[in-house]
Amino acid sequence: MTLSRRRFLRAGGAVLAAPAIARPAFAQAQVTLKLHHFLPPVSNGHTKMLSPWAKAVEQDSGGKIKIDIFPSMQLGGTPPQLYDQARDGVVDIVWTLPGSTAGRFPSTEVFELPFVAARRGITNARAAQEFGDANLGKETADVKLLSYWCHDHGLIHANKAVKTMDDLKGLKLRSPTRLAGEALRALGAVGVPMPIPQVPESIAQNVIDGAVVPWEVVPAIKLHELVKFHTEIPGSPTLYTAGFFLAMNKAKYDGLPADLKAAIDKNSGMKFAELAGNMWDDAGKAVSEMVKARSGNSIGGISEDEKARWVKATEPVVENWIKQVKDKGLDGSKLLEQARALVAKHDKA
Repeated sequence: MTLSRRRFLRAGGAVLAAPAIARPAFAQAQVTLKLHHFLPPVSNGHTKMLSPWAKAVEQDSGGKIKIDIFPSMQLGGTPPQLYDQARDGVVDIVWTLPGSTAGRFPSTEVFELPFVAARRGITNARAAQEFGDANLGKETADVKLLSYWCHDHGLIHANKAVKTMDDLKGLKLRSPTRLAGEALRALGAVGVPMPIPQVPESIAQNVIDGAVVPWEVVPAIKLHELVKFHTEIPGSPTLYTAGFFLAMNKAKYDGLPADLKAAIDKNSGMKFAELAGNMWDDAGKAVSEMVKARSGNSIGGISEDEKARWVKATEPVVENWIKQVKDKGLDGSKLLEQARALVAKHDKA
């Protein structure tokens, strides 16, 4: 007997309406992961780093993984709490700065020391990832660390021109890390620790006179509209960099089947570090050109001789750090030697 068209459609509708568990095996359920971070959705970090990464993981998983990204702390909390959100399973993945929780990840601080990092982001990112593979297993054992990298050279953005150490005296500048703050104090400025999202309001209310950030961050917080003077530090090594973690809840990662772990692993580690490093370099160049073309903004720099003064003035910061981490059972001199060697290695690449 031939099945009527009406009966056929009714049968087809019943199949489509059936719960997922009763559907054929080829319609596998997705694993949805929540990725939380601190910058707005228009930021380069969101659009040119995290979004492409998420799409690559989804593609390599054959569509079995879906990553939902929540920018601007949309899932609650503050930027310094992001690491613990991943550790505790509040979210699945975070992008955060280890420097947001001063002293918690002492080995990472070696790249935050003054005049250790290179000018280029790709150099710092590769060096930090290689360093992290060798040294961060214990400090990050409570999460699955997907990548550790550092950005390109940071510079000084302020409401006055900075050409010498004398110009820095008393200047209140947002500092991204504990050691960047100590370096600024050694140079005569006042380092004010502060998450990036708080910078615009703090400048508007005269709480700070400017910020120390790389070019890439500038548009996301409209820093070029808030201050007019931008001071470059020439060459390598540069004044400072900051490190970043892409970290995942350990239980969530461990619970994935092997093929989905492989999709994440394929796009993590050095591959992600290189994505991030190149993004910072490319975006930084575009932002600096944009700011240069604006009327009212001035991009300057200190001389090589002045830089030498800054290097000398910040040497005690390095010496004190070596003493501090010794109390935590770390050989700071060895870590510093290793970091500098890796920066030199990747700066030649």
